[in-house]
Amino acid sequence: MLACQTPSPPPKVSWVTPVRATDFVMQGDAARRASMRLVVQGLDADERKDFPSARASYERSIQVDATNPWSYLALARYYLEQGEAQRVGPLLDQSAALFEAEGLREPRVGVHLIGLRGGAYGSLGQDTEAQLYIERAQTLAPLVWGDGQLQAGELL
Repeated sequence: MLACQTPSPPPKVSWVTPVRATDFVMQGDAARRASMRLVVQGLDADERKDFPSARASYERSIQVDATNPWSYLALARYYLEQGEAQRVGPLLDQSAALFEAEGLREPRVGVHLIGLRGGAYGSLGQDTEAQLYIERAQTLAPLVWGDGQLQAGELL
């Protein structure tokens, strides 16, 4: 006779509070601080729908400090929002590598990388992959990723 087994509950998933670019504005050397100020200016311009200024700020932030992972993350978010999803993957790869080099590849940062990658997959018609990534981001940070998008203001 087989005993009826009670299924085990699903594993508990901890929510994370995603980091914001403004958390890092005063960190690093002079070039990093200047680059971070440009990222924040770009995010602010993005929020105001001043897209040319936003893009210019993100690109300038990379010129000032090409090792700033936030620059690539913000630019990836920008391109996804602008419907240029094909440009997102390489920027996310660069951002992830730089975050990892700085010891910051953790769920509080990774959730943005995961969610943006999911958004890019969705925009490129890769719905299965998109769903997996977006659902993971929503599970990790439902207050930010609950709508399946990352608004510029959510990084400020």
